[in-house]
Amino acid sequence: MSTPAKTDNDRFLEVDHWQHCKSGQFVAGDVFLSHRIKEEGRVISVLSDGLGSGVKANVLATLTATMATKYIENYTNVSRTAEIIMDTLPVCSVRRISYSTFTIVDVDAANHTRVVEHGNPPYVLLRGGDEVEVPKQLIKLEKWQDRDVLLSEFDARVGDRIVFCSDGVTQAGMGSRNMPLGWGSESVTAHLRELVAKQPTVSAGDMARRLANHAREVDNLEPKDDITAAVIYVRQPRRLLLITGPPFAKDKDAELAARVRDFPGRKIICGGTTAQIVARELKRKVVMSMDELDPEIPPSSSMEGVDLITEGTLTLSRAADIIEKGAGREPMPRNAATMLASALLGSDWIQFVVGTRINEAHQDPNTPVELEIRRTIIARIARVLEEKYLKDTRRRYV
Repeated sequence: MSTPAKTDNDRFLEVDHWQHCKSGQFVAGDVFLSHRIKEEGRVISVLSDGLGSGVKANVLATLTATMATKYIENYTNVSRTAEIIMDTLPVCSVRRISYSTFTIVDVDAANHTRVVEHGNPPYVLLRGGDEVEVPKQLIKLEKWQDRDVLLSEFDARVGDRIVFCSDGVTQAGMGSRNMPLGWGSESVTAHLRELVAKQPTVSAGDMARRLANHAREVDNLEPKDDITAAVIYVRQPRRLLLITGPPFAKDKDAELAARVRDFPGRKIICGGTTAQIVARELKRKVVMSMDELDPEIPPSSSMEGVDLITEGTLTLSRAADIIEKGAGREPMPRNAATMLASALLGSDWIQFVVGTRINEAHQDPNTPVELEIRRTIIARIARVLEEKYLKDTRRRYV
């Protein structure tokens, strides 16, 4: 297996999804899971649709998605993976079909992509706004000969989008006067092509949201089935450098400032002392914002060549709370913590440089407990960004 470092710097896999529950339900029977294997530069995403809706369907879909992720992660043969899943799940006594369908997308560090499909609508590969037809191999299962499993393989390119969904999308509007057979796969593909034509850089999250929302509109805002849309977007990474805390040795101050000056991407400094060091070394001024009136979060500042400057541990801790709760998609009050969280969520490749010099201000025994030391907070943020948002993070201590 090739090492992922060089490839990771060349491309980033943005993965996101959007979902609406069936009208009258509070738990979706569709489940989407995605897992980034950092050591291999590999991403595995699974969409499973449990038969029916509600809690029972959710449990079965969760079981299916979890099993599929684990077996594919360990390079289990496709037919063996499918058979294990089907052996585990019950069969509907009336319809004699499996209780769950699935689409598995496995992209490795070299962008080689495998897609395994069973029962879900066919995925769409968009390249330059046009659909690319990918040959599919029918996998025959020895035990389950009445079940079709399709396997396709291709090398993804920067700019490609892989879109897959549950049948709540393609069957939206079924039975209506305008769409007696539902929206349909061809119309879904046409909608996606039109979206990319109008907005060539549309993100994975926006595309998934717009597709799911349109399907819901086709169903007159009362979905007759769970609606889930997922998108994998292969693109150049958006890089961010976050520096917090002075370096342990004062003779490294100039090196820290040079790192900020030369970084090819967005730059954030968290901590007043750190900002003053960079300003001194680069002969620039730090200007505090007078527009933020949040009583709990210190205001941000600005400096030439730096995108955002915030206070240190308090703001970092609050930003960690925001990204853990998943509030990045919702409107938030404008303050330094929300701006920091937004910048982190809007980036793909994030380099944390953590100074290890003790900040005397935080040795006061009256300092609130939530003011964790810098290293602990950064580790917490990096973990959430990697596990929940599939970001690629690096940490360096100086």
